[in-house]
Amino acid sequence: MLDHDLKKELLAAQKNEITEYMVYLRLARLVKNRSHAEVLEKVAREERAHYEYFKTATGVDVAPNQGGVLFYELVSRIFGLNFGLRLMERGEHLAGDAYARIKESVPQMGRIMKDEKDHERALLDMIDEDRLKYISSVILGLNDALVELTAMLAGFTLALQNTSLIGILGVITGIAAALSMAVSEYLATKHEEADKDPLKASLYTGVSYIAAVTALVLPYFFLTNIFLCLAIAIGLALLAIAGFTFYISVAQKLN
Repeated sequence: MLDHDLKKELLAAQKNEITEYMVYLRLARLVKNRSHAEVLEKVAREERAHYEYFKTATGVDVAPNQGGVLFYELVSRIFGLNFGLRLMERGEHLAGDAYARIKESVPQMGRIMKDEKDHERALLDMIDEDRLKYISSVILGLNDALVELTAMLAGFTLALQNTSLIGILGVITGIAAALSMAVSEYLATKHEEADKDPLKASLYTGVSYIAAVTALVLPYFFLTNIFLCLAIAIGLALLAIAGFTFYISVAQKLN
């Protein structure tokens, strides 16, 4: 018979395992590289086996944390699989502390902890994503577009007061600025001693700049209230900046 505290720890571990099973299963469907998908599927199966072991000890089923599953899937879609996996593994380190506390009471715990360490090595060694390597180029393009174009749209809005005209000018100005930024990034990367392709870096900067331009000017083509359009553009810019801040702060902790 399990005492109350031990059962509580086991139930938390059981929930963690079934949640990670669901996350790895979903991430396996996101990746195009078949060998990467197979690694994720293998890890998912092992997490499921850990869940089943805990289930035999607790005698109850536990539902996954659906919020956690959606969060890691969304983060991986936006910031890349490598980032999502690193964030997950950081969470597993915290879970490892709890596992260590119940190791003496659960015979299989040592094997489960070894599996978790093997998972970390397999997952973090298998991926070398362009999105991670060229993230500085992406952020450069997005950041410049958000700052420069938001300021220009504010000026156009007050001066012209015509949504269609403002939208057209925003697109023209944005594309010109994107080309300029792409060329600048190409020349800067070419003279850097870094493992980055200058052409790829310039493409990431240019495409991310145009993506930000598209998001900011789109309201001007569908709405007639110029101030509402400007408010939406500023709101999107602030939301994106908050996203950058989150990404950079977490990435610094993970490295």
